[in-house]
Amino acid sequence: MVKNILADADNRMKKAVEVVRDEFSKIRTGKATTALLDAVKVDYYGTMTPLKQVANVSTPDVHTIAVQPWEKGMLQPIEKAILNANLGLNPTNDGNLVRVPIPPLNEERRRELVKLVKKFAEEGRIAVRNVRRDAIEHLKKTEKQEHISEDERKRGEQEVQKMTDRHIKEIDHLVELKEKEIMEV
Repeated sequence: MVKNILADADNRMKKAVEVVRDEFSKIRTGKATTALLDAVKVDYYGTMTPLKQVANVSTPDVHTIAVQPWEKGMLQPIEKAILNANLGLNPTNDGNLVRVPIPPLNEERRRELVKLVKKFAEEGRIAVRNVRRDAIEHLKKTEKQEHISEDERKRGEQEVQKMTDRHIKEIDHLVELKEKEIMEV
């Protein structure tokens, strides 16, 4: 009974950390990464399709993303989709592939991005704490229904707290890495 509650809490906390990691991958630093274009959808014969399903996306160097469509006719729609995605990127089409230059960040923009990273991290921490609260409530209910003893509940609560600390520490570590990456010139 307690193991199930703890396993569920651990899974939900891991998901919260994954959401934070995913949000961080979308925040652009001065470096080119294919993750920047993950959210871009292209009009592929009337169907909005993820960019990765109509083209090969790569990073030939740290300041450029190259998008090689599988069909030549998709160059225009891909270029248009990247422009319309409001990522602040200006793609260029050379007839064979779409190049997306990644402009370097200025100091002010870097600081804004760090604030954004901290906001996402705090949301992640709150999600982890909410899971902790739910797990502890679940343990208390289980004790009241006389399925577990008070000692088992207390041990369970200590385990949940250790889990919470571990996941929050992981989020803090991710923040530290992302902040370094953003502030790196």
